[in-house]
Amino acid sequence: MPMLDRTAPGHAQISAQPRRQRVDARAAAGFALRDGRTVLQRLRQQGSAKAMLPRVHRPEPELVFLNTAGGLTGGDRIGFDLDLAPGTHVVATTQTAERAYASLPETGPAAMTVRITAGAGARIDWLPQETILFERAALHRRTEIDLAGDAACLWCESVVLGREAMGETLQTLDFRDTRVIRRDGVPVMAEPLRLTGATLARREAASGLGGARALATIALIAPDAPDLLGRVLPLCATAGVTASASGWDGRLVIRGLAAKPFALRRWMAAVLDELRGRPLPRVWTI
Repeated sequence: MPMLDRTAPGHAQISAQPRRQRVDARAAAGFALRDGRTVLQRLRQQGSAKAMLPRVHRPEPELVFLNTAGGLTGGDRIGFDLDLAPGTHVVATTQTAERAYASLPETGPAAMTVRITAGAGARIDWLPQETILFERAALHRRTEIDLAGDAACLWCESVVLGREAMGETLQTLDFRDTRVIRRDGVPVMAEPLRLTGATLARREAASGLGGARALATIALIAPDAPDLLGRVLPLCATAGVTASASGWDGRLVIRGLAAKPFALRRWMAAVLDELRGRPLPRVWTI
């Protein structure tokens, strides 16, 4: 809608600057044990942030977050919160890839937060689908996962630089992604990731992304996580993907780069299947 400009003396003028609508959304869910089963205890949804519970034939429920706005641009705010009571097990994901569209300098970046807490003996599999960054995207995201006692977490995150099918090559970007996992308040994994135009300019160099269009990190935080290193190392030799893995002190971290986003997605699915011992959520179509 056009806006009235009341700065002119004696009369109002029509301003050419429209009022831009912005996303302000949050979805929060909590799970508890009932008769030995993990069940939904509470659910709150605001704005375009939604959460669904599809029917699954497994003991652990599957929670699917989605953004009905279809993507994020400058000035948008969205958050997903998840709370697991002791002893529960939940698989959480996103309905589709999150898209970060071009932002205007005057709007500032889009902001996204993910906050997860898991009580003692609980397990959260946080498996969002990829984030696709468009030219001039500005997105600042923060993921915080707090584990209590012997709680376990399987987490992944992947980023795609532009749409391969459209032949996009990004030149301007402001992407900041902070990932923190704590156990009993003590950080066990902290990863700040920043991608800018300078990063993209040296994409072909070894100091950049080595020509990759897609990158991913998978982490398992659990007492026996390093024991699974031998099972995922063979997958690090997958054609079309440059990958490595390391395991130590209750952590297993796997990283991958690929020039073809679909090759990376397929590799991620294989690694996650191996770590989980079961297929990915149905919204992950490979």
